Amino acid sequence: MRIACLGWGSLIWKSGVLPVEGEWHKDGPPVPIEFSRISDGGELATAICINADPVPALWAWLTAGALAKWAHDRHIDAVIWTALPPCCDKIESRTPSLEAALAYLDSLTGETREHAKDYICRVPAQIDTTYRRAIVESLGW
Repeated sequence: MRIACLGWGSLIWKSGVLPVEGEWHKDGPPVPIEFSRISDGGELATAICINADPVPALWAWLTAGALAKWAHDRHIDAVIWTALPPCCDKIESRTPSLEAALAYLDSLTGETREHAKDYICRVPAQIDTTYRRAIVESLGW
């Protein structure tokens, strides 16, 4: 039993205790992703956004030990991902408009701005969304 995990944001470079086996593969399924979640760290993070154009997600095998055994025992083939929704003005599932997203990012200063910029720059280039193109054009990130 093998379990694959989909990713499109910081999970790619910051998997923490997630038991990722090897590298992230770039030929994942198309997923409607946008830079649409204002996170606790201040970045405008990627999230599943039903109205977004699909982009190819990344994926990696998990060395999931107990998870794999549990799935195998139940004849389950599994794919997992983080399903955080958009979030704007601290309202879950509210997607910021493109203009609001750009204004938000442009209003950031100091370490929060650098953190937000670093996040945008570290998300794999194949996560080429409408908001990302506008952020690059407007802010040069």
